[in-house]
Amino acid sequence: MININEVIETNAMIEKENLDVRTVTLGISLLDCISDNLDVLNDNIFRKITTVAHDLVRICQQIEREYALPIVNKRISVTPVALIGASACRSPEDYVTIAKTLDRAAHKVGVNFLGGFSALPAKGMTESERLLIESIPRALAETENVCASVNLGSTKTGINMDAVLLMGRIIKETAELTKDRDSIGCAKLVVFCNAPDDNPFMAGAFHGVSETDNVINVGVSGPGVIRTALESVRGKDFGTLCEKIKKTAFKITRLGQLVAQEASHRLGIPFGIVDLSLAPTPAVGDSIAEILEAMGLEKAGAPGTTAAVALLNDQVKKGGIMASSYVGGLSGAFIPVSEDHGMIEAVQCGALTIEKLEAMTCVCSVGLDMIAVPGDTKETTLSGIIADEMAIGMINQKTTAVRIIPVIGKTVGDEAVFGGLLGSAPVMKVNSFSCDDFVSRGGRIPAPVHSFKN
Repeated sequence: MININEVIETNAMIEKENLDVRTVTLGISLLDCISDNLDVLNDNIFRKITTVAHDLVRICQQIEREYALPIVNKRISVTPVALIGASACRSPEDYVTIAKTLDRAAHKVGVNFLGGFSALPAKGMTESERLLIESIPRALAETENVCASVNLGSTKTGINMDAVLLMGRIIKETAELTKDRDSIGCAKLVVFCNAPDDNPFMAGAFHGVSETDNVINVGVSGPGVIRTALESVRGKDFGTLCEKIKKTAFKITRLGQLVAQEASHRLGIPFGIVDLSLAPTPAVGDSIAEILEAMGLEKAGAPGTTAAVALLNDQVKKGGIMASSYVGGLSGAFIPVSEDHGMIEAVQCGALTIEKLEAMTCVCSVGLDMIAVPGDTKETTLSGIIADEMAIGMINQKTTAVRIIPVIGKTVGDEAVFGGLLGSAPVMKVNSFSCDDFVSRGGRIPAPVHSFKN
Protein backbone atom coordinates (compact mmCIF):
# COMPACT_ATOMS: atom_id res chain seq x y z
CA MET A 1 0.00 0.00 0.00
CA ILE A 2 1.12 3.58 -0.70
CA ASN A 3 1.11 5.65 2.49
CA ILE A 4 0.81 9.42 2.94
CA ASN A 5 4.56 9.82 3.55
CA GLU A 6 5.34 8.35 0.13
CA VAL A 7 2.83 10.71 -1.49
CA ILE A 8 4.46 13.69 0.23
CA GLU A 9 7.91 12.46 -0.77
CA THR A 10 6.88 12.07 -4.42
CA ASN A 11 5.33 15.54 -4.50
CA ALA A 12 8.59 16.98 -3.13
CA MET A 13 10.53 15.18 -5.87
CA ILE A 14 8.34 16.77 -8.54
CA GLU A 15 8.14 20.26 -7.08
CA LYS A 16 11.68 20.74 -5.75
CA GLU A 17 13.95 18.16 -7.39
CA ASN A 18 12.99 18.28 -11.10
CA LEU A 19 11.50 14.78 -11.22
CA ASP A 20 9.70 14.24 -14.51
CA VAL A 21 8.81 11.73 -17.17
CA ARG A 22 11.26 12.86 -19.82
CA THR A 23 9.36 11.35 -22.74
CA VAL A 24 6.42 9.25 -23.78
CA THR A 25 7.39 7.92 -27.19
CA LEU A 26 4.88 6.24 -29.48
CA GLY A 27 6.52 3.72 -31.81
CA ILE A 28 4.72 3.29 -35.14
CA SER A 29 5.45 0.63 -37.75
CA LEU A 30 5.40 2.01 -41.30
CA LEU A 31 5.92 -1.36 -42.98
CA ASP A 32 2.34 -1.36 -44.30
CA CYS A 33 2.97 2.05 -45.94
CA ILE A 34 5.49 0.69 -48.47
CA SER A 35 4.80 1.49 -52.11
CA ASP A 36 6.90 1.80 -55.26
CA ASN A 37 5.19 5.15 -55.95
CA LEU A 38 6.80 7.98 -53.98
CA ASP A 39 3.65 10.10 -53.80
CA VAL A 40 1.60 7.18 -52.55
CA LEU A 41 4.31 6.30 -50.03
CA ASN A 42 4.32 9.83 -48.62
CA ASP A 43 0.52 9.89 -48.43
CA ASN A 44 0.50 6.53 -46.64
CA ILE A 45 3.13 7.68 -44.13
CA PHE A 46 1.32 10.92 -43.32
CA ARG A 47 -2.03 9.18 -42.94
CA LYS A 48 -0.63 6.39 -40.76
CA ILE A 49 1.19 8.69 -38.33
CA THR A 50 -1.60 11.24 -37.98
CA THR A 51 -4.16 8.47 -37.42
CA VAL A 52 -2.24 6.40 -34.85
CA ALA A 53 -0.81 9.42 -32.98
CA HIS A 54 -3.96 11.55 -33.16
CA ASP A 55 -4.60 11.43 -29.40
CA LEU A 56 -1.03 11.04 -28.10
CA VAL A 57 -0.47 14.62 -26.92
CA ARG A 58 -4.00 15.01 -25.52
CA ILE A 59 -3.75 11.79 -23.49
CA CYS A 60 -0.31 12.71 -22.14
CA GLN A 61 -1.59 16.13 -21.08
CA GLN A 62 -4.55 14.44 -19.43
CA ILE A 63 -2.21 12.17 -17.43
CA GLU A 64 -0.07 15.17 -16.47
CA ARG A 65 -3.07 16.98 -15.03
CA GLU A 66 -4.48 13.99 -13.17
CA TYR A 67 -1.19 12.90 -11.57
CA ALA A 68 0.48 16.35 -11.36
CA LEU A 69 3.55 14.72 -12.95
CA PRO A 70 5.32 16.60 -15.77
CA ILE A 71 5.72 14.75 -19.08
CA VAL A 72 8.34 16.91 -20.75
CA ASN A 73 8.26 15.46 -24.28
CA LYS A 74 5.73 13.64 -26.41
CA ARG A 75 7.51 11.94 -29.29
CA ILE A 76 7.10 9.47 -32.13
CA SER A 77 9.52 6.88 -33.50
CA VAL A 78 8.97 5.11 -36.81
CA THR A 79 10.39 2.14 -38.71
CA PRO A 80 13.85 3.01 -40.11
CA VAL A 81 13.00 5.00 -43.22
CA ALA A 82 15.75 3.36 -45.32
CA LEU A 83 13.63 0.19 -45.16
CA ILE A 84 10.38 1.97 -46.00
CA GLY A 85 11.73 4.01 -48.90
CA ALA A 86 13.72 1.30 -50.67
CA SER A 87 11.06 0.57 -53.30
CA ALA A 88 10.24 4.18 -54.18
CA CYS A 89 13.35 6.30 -53.60
CA ARG A 90 15.86 6.62 -56.40
CA SER A 91 17.82 9.66 -55.17
CA PRO A 92 18.66 11.51 -51.97
CA GLU A 93 16.08 14.11 -52.97
CA ASP A 94 13.36 11.45 -52.82
CA TYR A 95 14.29 10.75 -49.22
CA VAL A 96 14.17 14.47 -48.42
CA THR A 97 10.48 14.43 -49.45
CA ILE A 98 9.87 11.68 -46.88
CA ALA A 99 11.65 13.73 -44.19
CA LYS A 100 9.36 16.65 -44.98
CA THR A 101 6.32 14.36 -44.78
CA LEU A 102 7.47 13.14 -41.37
CA ASP A 103 7.95 16.74 -40.23
CA ARG A 104 4.49 17.71 -41.45
CA ALA A 105 2.98 14.75 -39.59
CA ALA A 106 4.88 15.67 -36.40
CA HIS A 107 3.51 19.21 -36.54
CA LYS A 108 0.01 17.93 -37.24
CA VAL A 109 -0.14 15.77 -34.09
CA GLY A 110 1.87 18.23 -31.96
CA VAL A 111 4.88 16.12 -30.89
CA ASN A 112 8.29 17.56 -29.99
CA PHE A 113 10.41 15.25 -32.13
CA LEU A 114 9.96 12.39 -34.58
CA GLY A 115 12.77 9.83 -34.85
CA GLY A 116 13.39 7.10 -37.35
CA PHE A 117 14.90 8.86 -40.35
CA SER A 118 17.40 6.09 -39.98
CA ALA A 119 19.59 3.49 -41.65
CA LEU A 120 21.15 0.34 -40.19
CA PRO A 121 24.31 -0.44 -42.22
CA ALA A 122 26.12 -2.22 -39.38
CA LYS A 123 27.57 -4.91 -41.64
CA GLY A 124 27.04 -3.62 -45.16
CA MET A 125 25.26 -0.77 -46.88
CA THR A 126 22.34 -1.20 -49.28
CA GLU A 127 21.75 1.34 -52.04
CA SER A 128 18.67 2.56 -50.18
CA GLU A 129 20.71 3.12 -47.02
CA ARG A 130 23.36 5.02 -48.95
CA LEU A 131 20.74 7.29 -50.52
CA LEU A 132 19.12 8.01 -47.16
CA ILE A 133 22.46 8.80 -45.55
CA GLU A 134 23.33 11.14 -48.42
CA SER A 135 20.00 12.91 -47.89
CA ILE A 136 20.52 13.55 -44.16
CA PRO A 137 22.13 17.03 -44.41
CA ARG A 138 19.26 18.48 -46.44
CA ALA A 139 16.63 16.50 -44.54
CA LEU A 140 17.73 17.95 -41.18
CA ALA A 141 18.32 21.45 -42.55
CA GLU A 142 14.86 21.64 -44.15
CA THR A 143 12.82 20.14 -41.30
CA GLU A 144 12.28 21.16 -37.69
CA ASN A 145 11.27 18.08 -35.70
CA VAL A 146 12.81 15.16 -37.60
CA CYS A 147 15.75 13.27 -36.06
CA ALA A 148 18.14 10.93 -37.89
CA SER A 149 20.28 8.01 -36.75
CA VAL A 150 22.63 5.51 -38.35
CA ASN A 151 23.77 2.23 -36.78
CA LEU A 152 27.37 1.66 -37.89
CA GLY A 153 28.31 -1.53 -36.07
CA SER A 154 27.47 -4.22 -33.57
CA THR A 155 29.18 -6.78 -31.37
CA LYS A 156 27.94 -9.53 -33.68
CA THR A 157 28.98 -7.97 -36.99
CA GLY A 158 31.90 -5.61 -36.33
CA ILE A 159 32.15 -2.00 -37.53
CA ASN A 160 31.31 -0.88 -41.07
CA MET A 161 34.24 1.49 -41.64
CA ASP A 162 32.97 2.56 -45.06
CA ALA A 163 29.86 3.91 -43.32
CA VAL A 164 31.99 5.45 -40.54
CA LEU A 165 34.04 7.34 -43.12
CA LEU A 166 30.88 8.46 -44.95
CA MET A 167 29.30 9.74 -41.73
CA GLY A 168 32.27 12.05 -41.08
CA ARG A 169 31.43 13.84 -44.33
CA ILE A 170 27.67 13.78 -43.70
CA ILE A 171 28.06 15.35 -40.25
CA LYS A 172 30.25 18.11 -41.70
CA GLU A 173 27.75 18.78 -44.52
CA THR A 174 24.90 18.90 -42.01
CA ALA A 175 26.86 21.42 -39.96
CA GLU A 176 27.46 23.59 -43.03
CA LEU A 177 23.78 23.61 -44.05
CA THR A 178 22.70 24.75 -40.58
CA LYS A 179 25.65 27.04 -39.79
CA ASP A 180 23.31 30.02 -39.35
CA ARG A 181 21.93 28.23 -36.24
CA ASP A 182 25.24 27.06 -34.73
CA SER A 183 25.09 23.88 -36.85
CA ILE A 184 22.03 22.63 -34.94
CA GLY A 185 21.29 20.01 -37.60
CA CYS A 186 24.03 17.84 -36.06
CA ALA A 187 22.19 17.93 -32.72
CA LYS A 188 19.43 15.93 -34.42
CA LEU A 189 21.83 13.31 -35.82
CA VAL A 190 23.39 10.42 -33.92
CA VAL A 191 25.44 7.38 -34.95
CA PHE A 192 25.31 4.11 -33.00
CA CYS A 193 26.95 0.81 -32.30
CA ASN A 194 24.48 -1.82 -31.05
CA ALA A 195 21.46 0.49 -31.50
CA PRO A 196 18.42 -0.77 -29.52
CA ASP A 197 15.04 -1.22 -31.22
CA ASP A 198 13.07 0.36 -28.35
CA ASN A 199 14.97 3.50 -27.31
CA PRO A 200 12.49 6.30 -26.51
CA PHE A 201 15.12 9.08 -26.42
CA MET A 202 16.05 11.35 -29.32
CA ALA A 203 17.88 11.70 -31.58
CA GLY A 204 18.35 7.93 -31.72
CA ALA A 205 14.80 6.60 -31.38
CA PHE A 206 13.44 4.35 -34.12
CA HIS A 207 10.77 1.65 -34.15
CA GLY A 208 12.69 -1.57 -34.74
CA VAL A 209 11.47 -4.37 -36.97
CA SER A 210 11.34 -6.68 -33.94
CA GLU A 211 8.58 -4.51 -32.43
CA THR A 212 4.81 -4.90 -32.73
CA ASP A 213 2.73 -2.55 -34.93
CA ASN A 214 2.54 0.22 -32.33
CA VAL A 215 4.02 0.51 -28.84
CA ILE A 216 4.37 2.96 -25.96
CA ASN A 217 7.90 3.40 -24.57
CA VAL A 218 8.62 5.76 -21.68
CA GLY A 219 11.83 7.43 -20.59
CA VAL A 220 11.84 8.59 -16.97
CA SER A 221 14.51 10.83 -15.51
CA GLY A 222 15.39 12.26 -12.13
CA PRO A 223 19.02 13.33 -11.72
CA GLY A 224 17.91 16.06 -9.34
CA VAL A 225 16.20 13.48 -7.14
CA ILE A 226 19.32 11.29 -7.04
CA ARG A 227 21.54 14.27 -6.22
CA THR A 228 19.29 15.37 -3.35
CA ALA A 229 19.18 11.82 -1.97
CA LEU A 230 22.98 11.64 -1.97
CA GLU A 231 23.22 14.76 0.20
CA SER A 232 22.00 12.61 3.11
CA VAL A 233 24.86 10.10 2.77
CA ARG A 234 27.85 12.41 2.34
CA GLY A 235 30.95 10.79 3.83
CA LYS A 236 29.28 7.38 4.22
CA ASP A 237 30.78 4.17 2.79
CA PHE A 238 30.13 2.87 -0.73
CA GLY A 239 27.62 0.28 0.45
CA THR A 240 25.43 3.01 1.94
CA LEU A 241 25.88 5.15 -1.16
CA CYS A 242 24.81 2.32 -3.47
CA GLU A 243 21.74 1.49 -1.39
CA LYS A 244 20.59 5.13 -1.51
CA ILE A 245 20.93 5.34 -5.32
CA LYS A 246 19.22 1.97 -5.82
CA LYS A 247 16.22 2.79 -3.61
CA THR A 248 15.79 6.22 -5.20
CA ALA A 249 15.97 4.76 -8.73
CA PHE A 250 13.25 2.28 -7.73
CA LYS A 251 10.89 5.12 -6.76
CA ILE A 252 11.62 7.06 -9.96
CA THR A 253 11.03 4.01 -12.15
CA ARG A 254 7.70 3.19 -10.47
CA LEU A 255 6.40 6.57 -11.60
CA GLY A 256 7.53 5.86 -15.15
CA GLN A 257 5.82 2.48 -15.05
CA LEU A 258 2.59 4.14 -13.88
CA VAL A 259 2.63 6.69 -16.71
CA ALA A 260 3.50 4.02 -19.29
CA GLN A 261 0.63 1.79 -18.24
CA GLU A 262 -1.85 4.68 -18.13
CA ALA A 263 -0.82 5.94 -21.58
CA SER A 264 -0.98 2.39 -22.95
CA HIS A 265 -4.45 1.79 -21.51
CA ARG A 266 -5.93 5.09 -22.66
CA LEU A 267 -4.47 4.94 -26.15
CA GLY A 268 -5.22 1.24 -26.60
CA ILE A 269 -1.60 0.63 -27.60
CA PRO A 270 0.68 -2.02 -26.00
CA PHE A 271 3.19 -0.93 -23.36
CA GLY A 272 6.76 -1.64 -24.41
CA ILE A 273 9.50 -0.61 -21.98
CA VAL A 274 10.58 1.89 -19.37
CA ASP A 275 14.01 3.36 -20.08
CA LEU A 276 15.81 4.08 -16.81
CA SER A 277 18.29 6.56 -18.22
CA LEU A 278 19.13 9.59 -16.09
CA ALA A 279 18.88 12.37 -18.66
CA PRO A 280 19.91 15.88 -17.54
CA THR A 281 18.51 19.24 -18.67
CA PRO A 282 20.15 22.68 -18.72
CA ALA A 283 18.20 23.55 -15.53
CA VAL A 284 20.20 24.04 -12.34
CA GLY A 285 19.67 21.02 -10.09
CA ASP A 286 19.05 18.61 -12.96
CA SER A 287 22.62 17.58 -13.70
CA ILE A 288 24.55 14.31 -13.86
CA ALA A 289 27.74 16.25 -13.07
CA GLU A 290 26.17 17.39 -9.79
CA ILE A 291 25.49 13.76 -8.85
CA LEU A 292 29.16 12.95 -9.41
CA GLU A 293 30.15 15.93 -7.28
CA ALA A 294 27.73 14.81 -4.54
CA MET A 295 29.64 11.52 -4.50
CA GLY A 296 32.80 13.40 -3.56
CA LEU A 297 34.41 14.66 -6.79
CA GLU A 298 35.43 18.30 -6.97
CA LYS A 299 34.37 18.44 -10.64
CA ALA A 300 33.18 15.96 -13.24
CA GLY A 301 36.33 14.80 -14.99
CA ALA A 302 38.47 14.60 -11.84
CA PRO A 303 40.28 11.31 -11.14
CA GLY A 304 37.67 8.81 -10.00
CA THR A 305 34.98 10.09 -12.39
CA THR A 306 34.82 6.91 -14.46
CA ALA A 307 34.44 4.80 -11.32
CA ALA A 308 31.69 7.12 -10.06
CA VAL A 309 29.79 6.87 -13.37
CA ALA A 310 30.13 3.07 -13.32
CA LEU A 311 28.70 2.91 -9.80
CA LEU A 312 25.84 5.29 -10.66
CA ASN A 313 24.92 3.42 -13.83
CA ASP A 314 24.88 0.02 -12.14
CA GLN A 315 22.83 1.07 -9.12
CA VAL A 316 20.27 2.91 -11.26
CA LYS A 317 19.77 -0.27 -13.26
CA LYS A 318 19.54 -2.48 -10.17
CA GLY A 319 16.90 -0.25 -8.61
CA GLY A 320 14.98 0.17 -11.85
CA ILE A 321 14.85 -3.51 -12.70
CA MET A 322 13.11 -4.19 -9.40
CA ALA A 323 10.49 -1.54 -10.25
CA SER A 324 9.53 -2.75 -13.73
CA SER A 325 9.51 -6.10 -15.48
CA TYR A 326 9.97 -4.38 -18.83
CA VAL A 327 13.15 -2.34 -18.76
CA GLY A 328 14.77 -1.52 -22.08
CA GLY A 329 16.06 1.22 -24.33
CA LEU A 330 19.43 2.51 -23.17
CA SER A 331 18.90 2.62 -19.37
CA GLY A 332 21.75 4.26 -17.50
CA ALA A 333 23.25 7.73 -17.25
CA PHE A 334 23.45 10.12 -20.18
CA ILE A 335 26.43 12.47 -20.11
CA PRO A 336 25.64 15.11 -22.76
CA VAL A 337 27.70 18.27 -22.44
CA SER A 338 25.28 20.86 -23.82
CA GLU A 339 22.28 19.61 -21.83
CA ASP A 340 24.02 19.58 -18.43
CA HIS A 341 25.15 22.84 -16.83
CA GLY A 342 27.53 20.93 -14.51
CA MET A 343 29.27 19.29 -17.48
CA ILE A 344 29.53 22.68 -19.19
CA GLU A 345 31.21 24.15 -16.11
CA ALA A 346 33.60 21.18 -15.95
CA VAL A 347 34.64 21.75 -19.57
CA GLN A 348 35.05 25.48 -19.05
CA CYS A 349 37.35 25.06 -16.04
CA GLY A 350 39.46 22.40 -17.79
CA ALA A 351 38.39 19.42 -15.67
CA LEU A 352 36.67 17.60 -18.54
CA THR A 353 38.07 16.76 -21.98
CA ILE A 354 36.83 14.69 -24.90
CA GLU A 355 39.33 11.98 -23.96
CA LYS A 356 37.94 11.78 -20.39
CA LEU A 357 34.38 11.73 -21.74
CA GLU A 358 35.37 8.83 -23.98
CA ALA A 359 36.68 6.92 -20.95
CA MET A 360 33.39 7.58 -19.13
CA THR A 361 31.41 6.19 -22.05
CA CYS A 362 32.90 2.76 -21.38
CA VAL A 363 30.62 2.52 -18.35
CA CYS A 364 27.72 4.95 -19.00
CA SER A 365 24.58 4.25 -21.00
CA VAL A 366 25.46 5.86 -24.31
CA GLY A 367 28.49 7.78 -25.53
CA LEU A 368 29.86 11.11 -26.70
CA ASP A 369 26.67 13.15 -26.64
CA MET A 370 26.11 16.76 -27.71
CA ILE A 371 29.81 17.52 -28.03
CA ALA A 372 30.58 20.83 -29.80
CA VAL A 373 33.93 20.92 -31.62
CA PRO A 374 35.62 23.52 -33.85
CA GLY A 375 33.95 24.06 -37.21
CA ASP A 376 37.20 23.42 -39.08
CA THR A 377 37.56 19.88 -37.66
CA LYS A 378 38.37 17.54 -40.55
CA GLU A 379 35.81 15.00 -41.76
CA THR A 380 38.30 12.19 -41.17
CA THR A 381 38.89 13.35 -37.60
CA LEU A 382 35.14 13.14 -36.99
CA SER A 383 35.21 9.63 -38.46
CA GLY A 384 38.11 8.68 -36.18
CA ILE A 385 36.22 9.88 -33.09
CA ILE A 386 33.20 7.87 -34.23
CA ALA A 387 35.33 4.77 -34.85
CA ASP A 388 36.75 4.93 -31.32
CA GLU A 389 33.30 5.09 -29.78
CA MET A 390 31.96 2.30 -31.99
CA ALA A 391 34.88 0.14 -30.86
CA ILE A 392 33.99 0.71 -27.20
CA GLY A 393 30.44 -0.47 -27.88
CA MET A 394 31.47 -3.44 -29.98
CA ILE A 395 34.06 -4.79 -27.53
CA ASN A 396 31.98 -4.15 -24.40
CA GLN A 397 28.74 -5.52 -25.87
CA LYS A 398 26.89 -2.30 -25.10
CA THR A 399 25.22 0.55 -26.94
CA THR A 400 27.49 3.49 -27.69
CA ALA A 401 26.72 6.59 -29.72
CA VAL A 402 28.21 9.81 -31.01
CA ARG A 403 26.33 13.10 -31.40
CA ILE A 404 29.08 15.54 -32.32
CA ILE A 405 28.61 19.07 -33.64
CA PRO A 406 31.36 20.80 -35.63
CA VAL A 407 30.12 24.36 -35.15
CA ILE A 408 30.95 26.21 -38.34
CA GLY A 409 32.69 29.54 -37.73
CA LYS A 410 33.52 28.81 -34.09
CA THR A 411 36.63 27.57 -32.33
CA VAL A 412 37.80 26.32 -28.92
CA GLY A 413 36.38 28.43 -26.10
CA ASP A 414 33.44 29.80 -28.10
CA GLU A 415 29.89 28.86 -27.17
CA ALA A 416 27.29 27.16 -29.37
CA VAL A 417 23.68 27.92 -28.44
CA PHE A 418 20.93 25.49 -29.48
CA GLY A 419 18.07 26.46 -27.18
CA GLY A 420 15.42 24.49 -25.30
CA LEU A 421 16.38 21.07 -23.95
CA LEU A 422 19.41 21.05 -26.27
CA GLY A 423 20.92 23.91 -24.27
CA SER A 424 24.33 25.34 -25.14
CA ALA A 425 27.86 23.99 -25.21
CA PRO A 426 31.44 25.25 -25.07
CA VAL A 427 33.44 24.29 -28.16
CA MET A 428 35.93 21.62 -27.05
CA LYS A 429 39.45 20.96 -28.22
CA VAL A 430 39.99 18.00 -30.57
CA ASN A 431 43.22 16.05 -31.03
CA SER A 432 44.68 17.47 -34.25
CA PHE A 433 46.92 14.53 -35.21
CA SER A 434 45.77 12.79 -38.39
CA CYS A 435 43.92 9.47 -38.65
CA ASP A 436 43.30 9.86 -42.41
CA ASP A 437 45.11 6.73 -43.56
CA PHE A 438 43.45 4.58 -40.89
CA VAL A 439 39.80 5.55 -41.45
CA SER A 440 40.24 5.55 -45.24
CA ARG A 441 41.28 1.88 -45.49
CA GLY A 442 37.73 0.78 -46.27
CA GLY A 443 35.95 -2.44 -45.42
CA ARG A 444 34.88 -3.70 -42.03
CA ILE A 445 36.55 -4.12 -38.65
CA PRO A 446 35.70 -7.74 -37.76
CA ALA A 447 33.54 -8.72 -34.81
CA PRO A 448 35.48 -9.53 -31.61
CA VAL A 449 36.10 -13.14 -30.64
CA HIS A 450 33.57 -13.05 -27.78
CA SER A 451 30.77 -12.26 -30.27
CA PHE A 452 30.57 -15.88 -31.38
CA LYS A 453 28.07 -17.11 -28.83
CA ASN A 454 25.13 -19.36 -29.59
